[in-house]
Amino acid sequence: MNKEHRTILIQAILFVTTFFTTTQAGSEWVYGHILLINGANGWPAFNPDYGWNDFFDGLNFSVPFLLILTVHEFGHYFMAKFHKVRATLPFYIPVPPGLLLSIGTLGAVIRIKDRVRSNLQHFDIGLAGPLAGFIVALVIVVYGFATLPPAEHIFTIHPEYEKYGLNYADSVYTEKYTAAVMKQYNLKSKPVDLQIGSNLLFAAIGAVVPDQSRVPNMHEMMHFPILLAGFIALFFTAMNLLPIGQLDGGHVTHGLFGAKGHKMIATVFFLLLLFYSGLGLVSPLDGADSLMWSVPLMIGFYFFSFGALQISMQDRIMYALLLFAVQFLLAWAMPEVKGYSGWLLFGFIISRFVGIQHPPSEIEEPLDSKRVILGWITLLIFVLCFSPAPLIIE
Repeated sequence: MNKEHRTILIQAILFVTTFFTTTQAGSEWVYGHILLINGANGWPAFNPDYGWNDFFDGLNFSVPFLLILTVHEFGHYFMAKFHKVRATLPFYIPVPPGLLLSIGTLGAVIRIKDRVRSNLQHFDIGLAGPLAGFIVALVIVVYGFATLPPAEHIFTIHPEYEKYGLNYADSVYTEKYTAAVMKQYNLKSKPVDLQIGSNLLFAAIGAVVPDQSRVPNMHEMMHFPILLAGFIALFFTAMNLLPIGQLDGGHVTHGLFGAKGHKMIATVFFLLLLFYSGLGLVSPLDGADSLMWSVPLMIGFYFFSFGALQISMQDRIMYALLLFAVQFLLAWAMPEVKGYSGWLLFGFIISRFVGIQHPPSEIEEPLDSKRVILGWITLLIFVLCFSPAPLIIE
């Protein structure tokens, strides 16, 4: 078996594995069918009650999700072929079942085997993936909202809600209800409440559904597999379209605004992302014991993250202190204003592994009018898909 055949075999195994892990994740997220449980010795063990029907239920999530992901990657692949740039087929990245909040995958990537020499090639290859994936995701999301089950469907998932009627949300998402559940089941800690976020596209499509009683509450969105697949795919699209470094959005921004424009936009966006992520995370109201470790930890985090800006050590210290000081003062003046700390990890990954800058191309050419229009459409897609708080855990 030659090297090319081995690579194809690896890609096929990764796809099959990812198909399995995303399907299992779908059966767990949507239907509560758990494959792995805690065994008698504390190690994970297979759930004897988990059967093939449970697995097949997960296809309602994995098929539309992997379809969007695959179309995205093949958008990059075929555009690379169009420009005669050698590229591999997608490498899917599976995530083992049983991990907290796992959707079964970290996505997929293709590997560009030739050097991309012109800004037009960067632009076209970077734009093709999210644009193709978004079109499929839009169709799936519209279909998901158009085929919503009756409002009473939620009672097949939560029969305990039925006694409250269709206005169950007024009762079950309250502290009183949570306290009653803890008492009933003798729970020592508050049950975790997961809420799937939203974005402008979801809100707009959901708003035009004729029967608004069918639109899922954000606390229950994970029980609607097609909408869940569509939302997560749109979230992945938004992450790829961040106008930073060599992400897809970075290629588009570099093509539209040039090297200097990209550097300014990427730097400002990166700073805003960190600012929003850490807003309200450390507060003067936390107490001295907490502040003794949280303050230096946050400042140190910003210091290391600012290494991606390629600035001097003194400037990194100054920016880290300034960013933290502004956040700290806002937390004191407006404690109700909070950001979304979940973006901190992604900001750190960008700073250490992706980078903020976009390398110059050997050949720099101005974009034609069609590419400019497509570039602005792609940036609009980013705005429509971006969710400030994609997953809320309370």
